[in-house]
Amino acid sequence: MPTVTIKNLPDDLYARLKAAAKAHHRSINGEIIHCLESMLMPRRIDPTERLERLRRIRVRIPPEAITPEALEEAINEGRP
Repeated sequence: MPTVTIKNLPDDLYARLKAAAKAHHRSINGEIIHCLESMLMPRRIDPTERLERLRRIRVRIPPEAITPEALEEAINEGRP
């Protein structure tokens, strides 16, 4: 397997990478590989699976959390 060296990695980026690796129980190298794979080789999600995920999320959102006015404002935001 090829080896890659990253030069001039900013300290704050390294700290975030290290924290993410710890949170996911991975080495820093493993976290870098995971990040690259998720950005460069995204997994295609079946439309049925995507809808099911959205339905599971939707039931956790209380109806009063988003008003029709807030939706209208979000739709029109940035429109001339």
